[in-house]
Amino acid sequence: MEGFAGFLRQDVDAVPAGLTLPQSSRVIEEHVNRVKTLKRALYGRASFELLRTRIPNQS
Repeated sequence: MEGFAGFLRQDVDAVPAGLTLPQSSRVIEEHVNRVKTLKRALYGRASFELLRTRIPNQS
C-alpha cells in the first residue's frame, strides 16, 4: 500500500485531474483491448495481413 501511495504522490497533479475532468480514454482503451484480443487469437495461426484486415482503419 505504501508503494501505491508513493506512486500517487509522484503524480499529484494527474490524480485529481483524472478523477474530476470529463475527458475519458475509454474509446481508445476499447480499441486497444480489441486489437490485443485479436493478436492473441491469431498468434501463430495467421499472417500480419489477415490481422490488418480484421482491424478497420479508424483514421
